[in-house]
Amino acid sequence: MKNIKAFYPHLLVVVGFVLVSLFYFYPVLKGEKIFQSDIVQYTGMAKEQIDFRKETGEEPYWTNSAFGGMPTYQLGAKYPNDVIGMLDDALRFLPRPADYLFLYFLGFYVLLMVLKVDPLKAFFGALAFGLSTYLIIILGVGHNAKAHAIAYMPMVVAGVLLVFQRKYILGGLLTMIAAALEINANHFQMTYYLLLLLAIISVYYVVIAIKNKEFKELGKIVGVFTIAGILAIGANATNLMATSEYAKFSTRNNSELTFNPDGSPKTDNNAMSYDYITEYSYGLAESLNLIAPGLFGGSNNENLGVKSETYENFVAQGYPADQVQAFVEHAPAYWGDQPIVAAPAYIGVVVFFLFVMAFFVEKRNIKYLFLAGATFSLVLSWGKNFSILTDFFINYVPLYNKFRAVSSIQVILELCVPALAVVGLYQFFKQDDDKVKWNALWKSGAITFGLLVILFLIKGTFNFSGANDAAYAQMYGDEFIRTLKLDREALYTSDVLRSMLFVGLTFLVLFLFVKNIMKETTAIIIVGLLMVFDLFMVDKRYVNNNPDQFRSAREVDMPFNATEADQRILADTTHFRVFEVEGGMSSARTSFFHKSIGGYHAAKPRRMQQLFDYQIAKNNVRVLNMLNVKYVIQSDENGQKLALQNPAANGNAWFVEKVKFVSSANEEMKALDSLDNKNKVVMNERNYVDYFKGTKFNGEFKKDSLASIQLVAYKPNHLKYVSNNSNEGFAVFSEMYYQNGWKATIDGKETEILNVNYVLRGLKIPAGKHTIEFKFEPEVVKTGSTIALISSIGMILLIGAGVYFENKKKV
Repeated sequence: MKNIKAFYPHLLVVVGFVLVSLFYFYPVLKGEKIFQSDIVQYTGMAKEQIDFRKETGEEPYWTNSAFGGMPTYQLGAKYPNDVIGMLDDALRFLPRPADYLFLYFLGFYVLLMVLKVDPLKAFFGALAFGLSTYLIIILGVGHNAKAHAIAYMPMVVAGVLLVFQRKYILGGLLTMIAAALEINANHFQMTYYLLLLLAIISVYYVVIAIKNKEFKELGKIVGVFTIAGILAIGANATNLMATSEYAKFSTRNNSELTFNPDGSPKTDNNAMSYDYITEYSYGLAESLNLIAPGLFGGSNNENLGVKSETYENFVAQGYPADQVQAFVEHAPAYWGDQPIVAAPAYIGVVVFFLFVMAFFVEKRNIKYLFLAGATFSLVLSWGKNFSILTDFFINYVPLYNKFRAVSSIQVILELCVPALAVVGLYQFFKQDDDKVKWNALWKSGAITFGLLVILFLIKGTFNFSGANDAAYAQMYGDEFIRTLKLDREALYTSDVLRSMLFVGLTFLVLFLFVKNIMKETTAIIIVGLLMVFDLFMVDKRYVNNNPDQFRSAREVDMPFNATEADQRILADTTHFRVFEVEGGMSSARTSFFHKSIGGYHAAKPRRMQQLFDYQIAKNNVRVLNMLNVKYVIQSDENGQKLALQNPAANGNAWFVEKVKFVSSANEEMKALDSLDNKNKVVMNERNYVDYFKGTKFNGEFKKDSLASIQLVAYKPNHLKYVSNNSNEGFAVFSEMYYQNGWKATIDGKETEILNVNYVLRGLKIPAGKHTIEFKFEPEVVKTGSTIALISSIGMILLIGAGVYFENKKKV
């Protein structure tokens, strides 16, 4: 009974997390959904997959609606035996995005429990973590996988700390479950950054163990982590193996081409250039918006208000007030080093104040680990602005160069700083000596307030000019830039003063407590509310509940409206592809309605992207023909979309009369510049040495004018053709070549699929009439799901054994 009563505070906390999550995103209670730009793109990309799943109850694992064709492994594919996915679904029982906000709170609360913080302070601390502005804005724009992975980070850290504290059973089980959930979230960049933090923590504890000659205990720790890691990875084997397979096919893998689209030689073969990796690099001074959100203008979409200089300037020029108001509500106020910013990475000035305090009241060395993690992530987030460290990591640290937007590593700071801040708050109230409390209070107040005073005094050293101001000046005039700079300066000043106010109020509350004028519980609640209210008000600048962000469920589920051009194309019931010029390779709108050669994805099929850059972008219409692009969507001078039919499209498949052999990817790409792909095909012979070994094949075929090959049945993962040819022929199929998973048969007999024309499939077909089938049956899914099942059973058995032995110890 005593144990049950001890659980009540935690139950109340969880209920509180549910209520706060629903309160923040209250439109979900009315059945509305958040309109997230990235999820809109995902909806377009995944439309064919989702429709197939609804119609058949099966997974296609392949879609032809995006980039000409690609696996759905990174498009929300569902795998067999995904027990961890079921657990994750159970934890995310609230409507989206309240579910992710709840996970933020819950994961951080678990970490604070391990750090021995009491429930009341941990409740407010978890709210402060979850309401960190960066964590809220990624929900606003639809970076759901990133939010998902971040939410489980604190729980993994908690498990690791427990193991190092020699709580092997509880720590091992928590590490195993949390790590499995973290991997299941499927954002490997965030998980990679978490591993860097865990490396810092592990190095510290291992060094201490070696120093104390605790080799036996160290062996136990390694054993626990090994078992937990193997099972966590194993439970996610299908997704990990499938992703690893696809990564080799994607833009995240190294390029085979050694020249650029303009013909110049490449300096390296890395799939992502240095500029691309470091494009989003935090500015050194910009980092101070962690404690004053408007220092660098906030965002590229800032609401300056009707009292701004920009508003008054436009109105004075005679522009309609309602139009000006609409403009200043989305003004380009940001003037930092990054190309686009949706919101500042504000962690809260009250949180920072308590973070500083922790160094005066916390005796455990854990404070230095969190400081090291925060400092490490901050410096790496500077990217090209601190090139010494960034270049080292890109060139020498495994996998670091596979991820872009280096500024996002600040998520580690956004975990470490609030964690230490709440520990600082806990230790402050735990002190018995009022002198120690006062000493910690005035020093942390002086440091934090002093830093803000310095920011206020150096305001005049900034010119408040942004990298895009020249372009804005061309569009709106020099006077606009003048007033915009004034508004940027005003935002800088007001937010520094705002931060001063919150620090002053927090200092006052704690001062009253130290002087025994205010009770402890009252002081904790007020400080907690200040901490949360500070972040809440900044968050609402960027993610609120207005009609722009929350819309009807139907509007979110069906985000695209078919144009007249789309309707015309949809009337054509044959199978073909569509190219929308305006969207190019960065829009999934076309994929929602048609089989598109474009799409939207962080890891696009590499060869399709190269084909676009080296051929399609140079208006090589023959390449569009071989991709079976029957319609091109373009806009006229009035912005009206038009569907232009391409009568020269090659069709779904065709016979050629000659195979042109080349010996490198460079030659294959260059051959496409002028290839008559209706009659000829290019192939890299180095890929098929064994295939042609011992044959007298010279690449010549007799092309019968009556020969035909037709697509007679279509599913995204199963294509059926009928061919008729009086001679042996070589057929090209306008389908994307993917080495793994696709199997081809001719009259039921399996045959090898050849990679031709850089991205397409080719087959040698005997003379006569034949049935040809392509089926996508990925072995990686079969193998991975078996491993996942075995690992999940192992996890369940370990959890049962762990609960048994923990209870036995208490008896």
